[in-house]
Amino acid sequence: MASHIGRRKFLATLVGAAAWPLAVRAQQGERVRRIGLLMGVADDLEGQARVTGLKQGLQELGWTDGRNIQIETRFGEADAGRIRAHAAELTALGPDVIVANTTAVIRAARQATSSIPIVMVGVNDPVEQGFVSSLAHPGGNITGFALINFQMVGKWLEMLKEAAPGVSRAALMFNPDTASTYYVYLRSFEAERRSIAVEVAEAPVRNTAEIEEAIAILGREPGSGLIVPPDAFTVLHHQSFIRLAQQHRLPAVYAYRTYVAEGALMSYGPDVYDLFRRSASYIDRILKGAKPADLPVQQPTKFELAINLKTAKALGLQIPDKLLAIADEVIE
Repeated sequence: MASHIGRRKFLATLVGAAAWPLAVRAQQGERVRRIGLLMGVADDLEGQARVTGLKQGLQELGWTDGRNIQIETRFGEADAGRIRAHAAELTALGPDVIVANTTAVIRAARQATSSIPIVMVGVNDPVEQGFVSSLAHPGGNITGFALINFQMVGKWLEMLKEAAPGVSRAALMFNPDTASTYYVYLRSFEAERRSIAVEVAEAPVRNTAEIEEAIAILGREPGSGLIVPPDAFTVLHHQSFIRLAQQHRLPAVYAYRTYVAEGALMSYGPDVYDLFRRSASYIDRILKGAKPADLPVQQPTKFELAINLKTAKALGLQIPDKLLAIADEVIE
């Protein structure tokens, strides 16, 4: 099976490489620009929705996949080895720009090339991680759109406490291999804890078995709550987090609105699809000659709060009216 998959990937790479010059000829002399897109998440509905957001943004600016641009897409599925291999593949194809999603992808793309422009989408604290010199003046070949403004991270803790007043201890669950900025979250929570009477503890997990064990332990401790920050690993396994939090009657807050429709209690975070749409503007500018070093890193501008009242009822929670009043979506 492994050799079959490897052969299929190899053939797909050859086909992709061959498709670009064919597309160029098909446009009767118009140059087709090449875009490499490397996603840290899986090739599922969530991942495809983000890709669609990017393509919609490009379409609005006059760039159509298969007409004047050719997009080669790879999905890393939160696997470091796979991500590095895909980064090498895309770099070898010689794209005009690489679009990279998640920290692990940015790191791999940066290691693969220092000359091809890279537009990052949804990366936490790119300055702290050394991807750019500063938000205003990135320097180098990387710019793009950050995911979380850490000033708002305390909102998760605040909203969790409002929704579930009985929470006295919250666990921040993350994979340290894919969420290398977890310590920045913890710093933010430490600062927030002075004003909110909730203890915050880190809960590193690296696979589904560890997720199950950690949430089961939390569920046995009265007053526990769960915070699931955005990361390729938590995105990949978000259904497990939601299912297990429900099973162990654990109040939990997530980053993405779509999870609430799947049964999550609540979410607060940036509109990630909006980030992908907005990233098209930087791709457009780079394809027209702009340098990444001259394009400031942008922060999210659209944040969403969603609440699932059915899940709240199952947990025995009465969501305060003031929280419901500011919610962007309330699922009955």
